Parts: sequence; structure tokens; C-alpha cells
Amino acid sequence: MKKQPHTPPIPERSPNAYQLDPLEGLEALALSELRTRFPKGLRIVDADRLEFVLDGDASQLTRLKLSQIVYSIQHYAIPRPKALLGDAHWRRLIAQVESVIKLSPPGTFKTFTLAAAGTESSVMQRIRTELAARIGLAEAEKGDLWIRLLASASGQGWDSLVRLTPRPLATRYWRVCNYEAALNATAAHAMARLTQPSEDDVYVNLGCGSGTLLIERAAAGRFKHLIGIDHNPQLLACSRKNIEASGLKPITLIRAELQRTPLAVSSVSAITADLPFGQNVGSHEENQALYPPILREAARIARTGARFVVITHEIRLMEQLLRESVDWTVEEELRITLRGLHPRIYVLVRTNQTS
Repeated sequence: MKKQPHTPPIPERSPNAYQLDPLEGLEALALSELRTRFPKGLRIVDADRLEFVLDGDASQLTRLKLSQIVYSIQHYAIPRPKALLGDAHWRRLIAQVESVIKLSPPGTFKTFTLAAAGTESSVMQRIRTELAARIGLAEAEKGDLWIRLLASASGQGWDSLVRLTPRPLATRYWRVCNYEAALNATAAHAMARLTQPSEDDVYVNLGCGSGTLLIERAAAGRFKHLIGIDHNPQLLACSRKNIEASGLKPITLIRAELQRTPLAVSSVSAITADLPFGQNVGSHEENQALYPPILREAARIARTGARFVVITHEIRLMEQLLRESVDWTVEEELRITLRGLHPRIYVLVRTNQTS
């Protein structure tokens, strides 16, 4: 019989081990943000799995903008979850959970959820019961403290993951007004970053909706002017409420058609737009009529070298228009996964303008 190669066991992780969970397609941006925010004390353990060790203030991880969730993660070299009830493993699990609870003000976590395969088994029921008794939180279907038990990706042992915050990081505190087609805040922050923010920016969000792209740009750094344009007065009112809740001012809101803005020629250094996908908002036929004049209007108001970052699910239409365009060159294209769809983020650069 052929001898099987020896696979070394996975070592136990540092108590300061964590894992990012960004939107699919934004992994590189999430890692870049992590490295920028933590120039010291950070060690990337597995870039593909977005695992790292942080020797520093872990509470700062809850301020990341480009990850949906950040988990504390531990590995257990055990064959089955039942072994977690053993003294040494149990103490490690409780220490992990308690360290996460301590990152937030007292009373932040009131309930917990244990998510695992075989959740109704006698072993999982016992783990849940003993967890509740030890950490003093009530079990709930959608608890504040989210704990996951997963078989390790390597097939060796089990991992425990504990979400650092009561809600996903993409759930922003300022969102007091919402609507069905509102852009995910993590995707919006990525788009704001892709404009290469500058303190001299005159930044325009075409079709500002509930204000997500405006607020995320304001959070990304200093600027000269932020301007949101939408033709719908109800959406402008929604934007205004969220902007006020964010405390990030001043931001100017203008009611106008996206194809005919009141802005001057070559007056803008950065533009973003969440164009209708033709799903919840708009239709393919309407988008065929809408997209070309928006691209032309963005080109009219953009300075040479200005970036226009667009997200859309109308891939074929957008690529056809960009192939035909003399105003824009494609600098970067990112495919992401968002609510079960696979839209793309295009980073466009305004070409040299001739008289």
C-alpha cells in the first residue's frame, strides 16, 4: 500500500487571531485598509483566508469600513465538537468569547446565537446551555453575540469564530432612512476609496438616493465640496436625514436630472454613481436610454484625469458604451457579489479634453 504523505497538524492560533469577511471581490481592498490602519503589530497569517494576528487595540477593528464582519478565530485540534467540553478547550472558548465581549461597552451584548451544523444535537444543546450559564447572556435566534463552530477548511479539527460587533460592520449607525435599492455601505466605501480621495476634491454623487456614497466619501477623508444630485425629492429627503444622523457635514444636495446637472464644465474631480440595475429599480429598456446621457454629463462636468466610479449590473450595456466612448478610459474593473447578484465596479478616468 502506498504510504500517504504526512500532513502536519494545524497549530493552535494566537489569542489575538482574527479573520476579515468582506464582500466577495473586495478582499484586496479590505486587506489594504487593514494594513493602512495597523502599520504596527499586524501579521497576516493567511492572505487567502484573510486571517491575521493583531498585537494591539482590537477594538479598533470594529471601525473598519471595508469588511462586512470581523471575527475572532481559534482552532481546535479535535475530531468532534463534543471535545470542546473538555476543560482545556472549554476554557479557551470561554476566554475567546469573553475577550470579544470586553471590546464593547458593558451591556452591548444581551443575547447570543450559536451557529453550527447539527445545532439541535444533544452536544450542541449542552454547549449552548453551558455557554449561557457562563457568559450570562440569553440565547436568541438572532443574538447580539454571534458564535460559529465550523469544521476547519483543511479538514483537520474545528474553528470557533466570534463576531466582534453586535451587528455586521456594514450596518451603519447613521442609516435612519432606508429604501429597498439602497447601496450596501461597504461597497459604497470601496467606491469612495477608488476615487483616490483628496482634500481638494469636488466630489459629486449622481443619483445620491439615501446618501450612502456621500456619507462614505465624507468618512474617507477631507474634501473641498461634496455634492449629491437626484431628481426624486423623497430620496433627497432621505439623504438629508441620513446625513444629519451621520454628523458629517457640509454636504450639498441638489434636485436635478442626472443627464442635465447645473454644474459647470470641468468643475469636478471625482464622481460616483450607483446606476439602476434594472432589477428593483428601472428596466433594461429604461437603462439603455438613461446610461448614455449620464456618461456624457459626467464627462462634461469632469476635469481631465477625474475619476468616475460606477457600480452596475448592466454589464453588457456598460461595456458597449465604454468601448464606444472617447471621454472615458477604464482603469480598473471589480466584480463583486451583492445580494446574490454580481455587479461590477468600474473605475473610469476622464481622458484629455480638446477644444
